Amino acid sequence: MNPSFKFLLAVLIALEISFTSTWIVNLALAVIGLLLILTSRPTFKRLILLFFVPLIPASALAVAILLQSNAGVHFALVLFTRIYAYVFVGSAATLTTTVSDLVMSLEQNTHIPSKFAYGFLGAFNLLPKIVSEVNIIRAAGNMRGQALHVWSPQLYFKAILASLDWSENLAEAMTSHGFSEEAPRTYFKQIRVRWWDWLVLLGSLVLLQVALFGFHLQ
Repeated sequence: MNPSFKFLLAVLIALEISFTSTWIVNLALAVIGLLLILTSRPTFKRLILLFFVPLIPASALAVAILLQSNAGVHFALVLFTRIYAYVFVGSAATLTTTVSDLVMSLEQNTHIPSKFAYGFLGAFNLLPKIVSEVNIIRAAGNMRGQALHVWSPQLYFKAILASLDWSENLAEAMTSHGFSEEAPRTYFKQIRVRWWDWLVLLGSLVLLQVALFGFHLQ
């Protein structure tokens, strides 16, 4: 499925279930999301995290509703399953799509500015380097007897200075490679919108409306 359509569908599903109170639909969406996640062959550790990290806020909300509200078990189930639906549907979109494909799709299909698209892609690819730079800054501080904790403003100030230097280098590299936002561009990999992308998007939304409306009448 087209990456832009995939993320649009995930956002629309999340908005839709935010204003409904049908826990069965939430559970079905979570199961479908899980099946899609399994197609990307995630690691066992990632699956465990996907199951247990949402368990804390979901359980807290459900218990709070049961103890502090008169909404009852039904609303507690709605909130519990809604969080898992958010997590699994969102993860199904992110784990089955690479960042480069998403950025290229947003540029080619939704026509966001090329400067924004490639700037975001460059910033994302710099994340490992930023983590490494933070570790270097902390190690240098420890050698001088200065402990730089996670909450230390000095740590982030130095990391920001390093990032500004990298951003200038990135801009110069893009310019030296002939990047110009106003000029017409060709693409090594073209991401097209196919007819089945529209079919999956609209069909999924129609099925969701039918399910929500059908369970609402019961």
